[in-house]
Amino acid sequence: MAWALKLPLTDEVIESGLVQDFDASLSGIGQELGAGAYSMSDVLALPIFKQEESNLPPDSDNKILPFQYVLCAATSPAVKLHDETLTYLNQGQSYEIRMLDNRKIGELPEITGKMVKSIIRVVFHDRRLQYTEHQQLEGWRWNRPGDRILDLDIPMSVGIIDPRANPTQLNTVEFLWDPSKRTSVFIQVHCISTEFTMRKHGGEKGVPFRIQIDTFKENENGEYTEHLHSASCQVKVFKPKGADRKQKTDREKMEKRAPQEKEKYQPSYETTILTECSPWPEVTYVNNSPSPGFNSTHNSFPVAEGNGSPNHQPEPVVQAADNLLPTATPQDAQQWLHRNRFSPFCRLFTNFSGADLLKLTREDVIQICGPADGIRLFNALKGRVVRPRLTIYVCQESQQAREQQTKHENGDAAANTFFVYHAIYLEELTSAELTEKIAQLFNISPRQINQIFKQGPTGIHVLVSDEMIQNFQDEVCFVLDTMKDDTNDGYHIILK
Repeated sequence: MAWALKLPLTDEVIESGLVQDFDASLSGIGQELGAGAYSMSDVLALPIFKQEESNLPPDSDNKILPFQYVLCAATSPAVKLHDETLTYLNQGQSYEIRMLDNRKIGELPEITGKMVKSIIRVVFHDRRLQYTEHQQLEGWRWNRPGDRILDLDIPMSVGIIDPRANPTQLNTVEFLWDPSKRTSVFIQVHCISTEFTMRKHGGEKGVPFRIQIDTFKENENGEYTEHLHSASCQVKVFKPKGADRKQKTDREKMEKRAPQEKEKYQPSYETTILTECSPWPEVTYVNNSPSPGFNSTHNSFPVAEGNGSPNHQPEPVVQAADNLLPTATPQDAQQWLHRNRFSPFCRLFTNFSGADLLKLTREDVIQICGPADGIRLFNALKGRVVRPRLTIYVCQESQQAREQQTKHENGDAAANTFFVYHAIYLEELTSAELTEKIAQLFNISPRQINQIFKQGPTGIHVLVSDEMIQNFQDEVCFVLDTMKDDTNDGYHIILK
């Protein structure tokens, strides 16, 4: 009787244990799936599905991939089993991507002996940043003028033909290659993951990128527009040698984990295999209009024309002001933020019009953007113009002589005579800067001005140096006299 009573209890224990194990496995699956953004192509790329591909119908989209791309950089050991691999790269370092022909015999015969075109991109992995990718990259362009996000290391690359890098697409490169020949392309990524984080106080977690390769074949017109294959992998980019330190840190963390915990993580592989993904859409973030980062106008010093009459007098403006107007729409406000190097905060002010931004107090802006950028943004919103370090006024002596001659011929009184002076604004307080500004005034090349002298006591000519300019009084007036150099086509300028 006692034995009969024990049996149900044992069943209950067994059943309870099975339920707990099942629940635990389900919760683990839920956590793992929730940890990363999954797409159907990612799921189908898992090994268990690859083994079953031979059983799929011939017309299925899940066929053997024609190409395989291998990034020669180690994957991180701190990635869970069913998550996508993560690879750390060093900024500016050349990394090899091997372009492998994975076709079966007789597959895609139309490309046999012909070239295909591959386009490599560095894009955002985070979906939130993908929505504002155009703004993010334009902000990067403004902060790093002349730099590219992605470059090809052509001398190290093998088998690529006609490599190209569009100057308007900083994160894209393309080239032709023959699948039947050995092909390796070396790439360099120049942006780092922390450049796109919201705040920069140190220690921020950098955003992941994706390296995506899209391959095309020729159509009937000889254009490479017919899509063949696309694959990508997840990467993070660190400052030089930062990827090595991060890899070492992850490896040390994994070594300290218990054996049961280690089984939940992927091993670190020496190379990264790019997994199949959807082709990148043709419509990219590059538009036909000039980018906001390059729309700002830079006024150079106006050159005097003719005799320097009042009708041609230059405006005493230091630089064209780019003030935000209260009537600006949210789109205009976004472009203004880009032009003035506040791109990291564009998402925070997405729906702010010009009036909304101008209503913010100094404390509001500092609280939103931090002390350094907050003060800079507040000053930019209020349109505060920085005064030049030194202002001098100059007049050409030949003009004075003409005015005096006209006065004597017409018998005019001295009170009716006036001379037109031009303002020169100096920031660096150097003789080279003064030479350049005077050359602009005379509409000549700075190389044509050999020396600048200042007339001293008893009419001596003192060579103008940087130290002398630094001791000029603000808003001092000079009469400029020019003297031809007998040895060449240059001139000497005398400040009287």
